[in-house]
Amino acid sequence: MTKRLFALLLAVLPLAAFAASEVGLKPSYANINDQASLQRGATHFMDYCAGCHSLQYQRYSRLAKDLGLSEDQVNAYLNRNGAKFAETVVASMTPGDATAWLGKAPPDLSLVARNKPGGADWTYNFLKSFYVDESQAAGWNNLILPNASMPHVLWELQGIQRPVYASGEGAAQVAHLELTSPGKLSVDEYDAFARDLTAFLQYVGEPAALERESVGVWVLLFLVFLTLLTWLLKHEYWRDVH
Repeated sequence: MTKRLFALLLAVLPLAAFAASEVGLKPSYANINDQASLQRGATHFMDYCAGCHSLQYQRYSRLAKDLGLSEDQVNAYLNRNGAKFAETVVASMTPGDATAWLGKAPPDLSLVARNKPGGADWTYNFLKSFYVDESQAAGWNNLILPNASMPHVLWELQGIQRPVYASGEGAAQVAHLELTSPGKLSVDEYDAFARDLTAFLQYVGEPAALERESVGVWVLLFLVFLTLLTWLLKHEYWRDVH
């Protein structure tokens, strides 16, 4: 009994520690089952991210299938590089140009919403946490990923945020961010924009999740039916005994 309790604690404690470490992340409420949100997120990615970032595990043909789009729609609105329909999403900027201009090639984002601690919530908060920092080469910093070399490519939409530092002894700490110059979108509109983009990246990290969740409903219904059938069978076998 003691060994079982000890094993249970070993299993639960890492989960509790992980949850505690992610308390600061605001929930994204991204929904990969919202096809319209995925379509908007795909458009946002191609408009603002695909110039530098690739999706090496995502094919345009799979996007069409999962997002309810035709080949013509994908080629017209999502395929900006003239790639073949069966090819993966490649960044517009070549790795050589990226290294020459930025020092290194921007990372592939196929698994960013899956591998980061906090998952989709990390991605959502990252998109919302850029602020002006003149000490950085790009002129921007990020609360979620400090000293990130990525500039805030969405600043025209979100606006410009500046840090408000906490008072006290020791090194200055950013208490919160203050929107000093509004962007083209309101705060709520930018939140929705970031949520759609996050949902798309969450889907890209595991496209099979859409099929798995739909199949899961039928599996649960089958188990309920099997449980009922088993109970009726047991009742029939033991009827004379009881």
